[in-house]
Amino acid sequence: MLSDLKICVVGLGYIGLPSAALLANRGYQVQGVDICPEVVDTINKGSIHIVEPDLDSFVHSAVNSGHLNASLRAEPADIFILAVPTPFHEGFVPNIDYVLSATKAIASVVKSGNIVILESTSPVGTTEKVAETLRKAGVDTDALHIAHCPERVLPGHIMRELVENDRIVGGITPEAGEKVAEFYRTFVTGEVLLTDARTAEMAKLTENSFRDVNIAFANELSLLSDKFGINVWELIRLANRHPRVNILQPGTGVGGHCIAVDPWFIVHEGGEDARLIRSGREVNTRKTEWVVEKVQNEVLAFREDKGREPVVACMGLAFKPNIDDLRESPALWVFQKLVAAGVDPMAVEPNVKKHPSIVLTPWKDAAQQADIVIYLVAHREFQNLEVMGKVLDFCGVTEA
Repeated sequence: MLSDLKICVVGLGYIGLPSAALLANRGYQVQGVDICPEVVDTINKGSIHIVEPDLDSFVHSAVNSGHLNASLRAEPADIFILAVPTPFHEGFVPNIDYVLSATKAIASVVKSGNIVILESTSPVGTTEKVAETLRKAGVDTDALHIAHCPERVLPGHIMRELVENDRIVGGITPEAGEKVAEFYRTFVTGEVLLTDARTAEMAKLTENSFRDVNIAFANELSLLSDKFGINVWELIRLANRHPRVNILQPGTGVGGHCIAVDPWFIVHEGGEDARLIRSGREVNTRKTEWVVEKVQNEVLAFREDKGREPVVACMGLAFKPNIDDLRESPALWVFQKLVAAGVDPMAVEPNVKKHPSIVLTPWKDAAQQADIVIYLVAHREFQNLEVMGKVLDFCGVTEA
């Protein structure tokens, strides 16, 4: 029975908490582990510390049923899932410190026959380092089933996509892959696809690099269109009427923990052979810098024309529409650069109630007060919004 199996999920962030709550609601006994006492306390009260549709009801139900509890230390379990961040060091060098720390945290409680799954998006070879770390801690890894199964969900749709999306399982050994795939098939309705650990790691990096390169094409078109005096949104609409062309929409840049980060994992290991992927990253970074330059030029023109400082509103701080996630957000970067340049813009983010260091302004107030309205994220609240000042639309919200 599922209730006889205990699962330990290490890392209760944007992937770990939804996974833990989903599994608990499917009948598993789940222990969630996080290093932050506030996160642990919040979850044990049946509440959530992140915004994701339906997650609150999943967590509330799981905690009330007794199938989910959170703590600061890992306990013995049958299945261990590592879902911790994998950022990078300065210079875009991959940082797997959290993965290795999480591995050490479970080393004293894993036992023969256990399953250990790395879900964190990771550089190629990281799953092998998980096994190596356990061995160095005295664990007989030959008696474990170790695999990589990268998450492939879209923020705002996580609870549904955890179930419906196909999953890739890459085992350290074929036997481990089969064992882990059997577990995922208990709650995933999509297809569970088997491969080796390195291919599974590279598959997730490839998916996000593909998207990054394609977004870079759209962003480069937006730079060229501005130079040529062309409406890029109309240009893309017309070009996409070709039966074999599907250009994406440009934006402020590319953010989030996945698309803005994962390509660098390939570039770091691939070196000169990762030229296109590197170029895509550089184009998308350049687009964000260009947005800052365009805003600064508009501010300068206003000063010269009106003889005073303009009231500027940055509309959106999240890395994509209709979520509260600010990780690697180009919109947030633009806001911070404008503050550093002395512009002092209003910050508008309808999906965040409170920020520890940024004063947030309601979007309707900002729209009425600003001399320059800068659309950085196409949140639903901004569509058909009546504004009083000059509009700079970098995300196409006024083109919808």
